[in-house]
Amino acid sequence: MRDFDRQMEKDKIMDTYVDERDYKLLDADKYTFFILKRIMGGDSELLLSDHENLILCFTGHPNPVWIWTPEDASEEELEKAYQLAEKNGLLSGEYHFNVKYALAEYFVKRAAEDGLKIKITMNMLAYDCLNPIKPEFQADGEIYRCESTDLDELADFLEKFLEETGVNGNDIGDCRKDAEDYINSGNMYFWKDEQGNNAASCKWAQTGDMASINLVFTRPEFRRKHYAENLVYQVTMKVKEAGCIPMLYTDADYVASNACYEKIGYVLRGKLCTIG
Repeated sequence: MRDFDRQMEKDKIMDTYVDERDYKLLDADKYTFFILKRIMGGDSELLLSDHENLILCFTGHPNPVWIWTPEDASEEELEKAYQLAEKNGLLSGEYHFNVKYALAEYFVKRAAEDGLKIKITMNMLAYDCLNPIKPEFQADGEIYRCESTDLDELADFLEKFLEETGVNGNDIGDCRKDAEDYINSGNMYFWKDEQGNNAASCKWAQTGDMASINLVFTRPEFRRKHYAENLVYQVTMKVKEAGCIPMLYTDADYVASNACYEKIGYVLRGKLCTIG
């Protein structure tokens, strides 16, 4: 085969759809790439796959670009991921990526060769909870499922959560739309203290036999009172009652939060990172 033909074969067009082959690829990374598995089946701004060694999925700014590669990805395959990101304008500086460490290290090195600066911005941990443990400290108040009358306050929660986690791309209009969707799902919760204040938030979303717990946020004035710990435990129990395996992602550098999750039964299952 001529060199030109070989190159054409290497650079064959990525499919813009996923099928059972892609879901099978993710079976070995079902914890770390749980979110990718979920968003692949929804609306995406960009979805590309070769069904063998590379899946790229992006729902839109400010959400991260997810790139899956196998554990034993070759340098050629890592380069293909880098070129794909570059070709689609994702290395402009306004996007961030959730990837395995091998690909993160390759992106950092390869970008430097092109005069770009990419670094690891977050180390992420993936946990599941097969056997929930009731919190030792019972916080005052109780769990409360959000209703339509909570739309404004939930939108405010979401906006503050995004600000604190460093994702500032959503304006209040986007937060209101998200809040409405979360309320309609029936899986969005507040923890109300004994005075009736909404102190903390948490939601869950199912994909197959697993469900991710996220949007765990406590207003600053209500922290260190065990509200989030009790809320996450209660939501975890609801996920278990629904017949799903509870899982969540955390920032590895938030030692206190991770210890909180571990105290109620969460077990570390995998690691990945965010680069940008």
